[in-house]
Amino acid sequence: MKREDRITPNREDCVYTSCYCEENVWKLCEFVRTERTALLEELFVIFISNENRMIPLWKQMSGRGDQPVIWDYHVILLQVGLQSDPLVYDLDSELSFPCSLQLYAAQALRSDHNIKPAYHRKLRVVPADSFLLNFASDRSHMKNPDGTWKMPPPLYPPIHTAECQMNLDDFISVNPEVGWGRVFSLDHFLQSYMGNSSPSSSSSVAAASSSS
Repeated sequence: MKREDRITPNREDCVYTSCYCEENVWKLCEFVRTERTALLEELFVIFISNENRMIPLWKQMSGRGDQPVIWDYHVILLQVGLQSDPLVYDLDSELSFPCSLQLYAAQALRSDHNIKPAYHRKLRVVPADSFLLNFASDRSHMKNPDGTWKMPPPLYPPIHTAECQMNLDDFISVNPEVGWGRVFSLDHFLQSYMGNSSPSSSSSVAAASSSS
């Protein structure tokens, strides 16, 4: 991607902290808002999880070979409204940054059709401006009972609003009655944002997902 077409810094120049994907994406949205590199209306924050908080994702940097990583949740950024396919920004992915939604769906999301129902994915789609306005995290979910960190936190202060210090669970939740945005099944999400390109009907993805 040409430098003038980028809406975020290069991957290596992005604000990034391992295991704090929600904050990494918040920082991407903040960059776009501050630098005005794209319309915020084109950007959506995607929380991927399920009722069991066990979701597989492939092509993650922390993965091994073609085995999926099982996350409790993961957060990516989606850019729509382009002349080309929608773009996905995932700082934890081995795929290009950004990459097309079609590629991300085929390589990272794959399909729920050949995996156990306990691992089926749901996606909460939140407009970026709503995410910037409402998201808050005191990072308490990353602390052990003795107060030590499970993983080192970002160096900047926790993100909060005037009214709230912590609402991360409302964004991770796949209950449509809770939180912001709209909750989709994986198939419904891909049909909504890719139309006939949904990998649920793609033989290449069906073959790939059979290894899970």
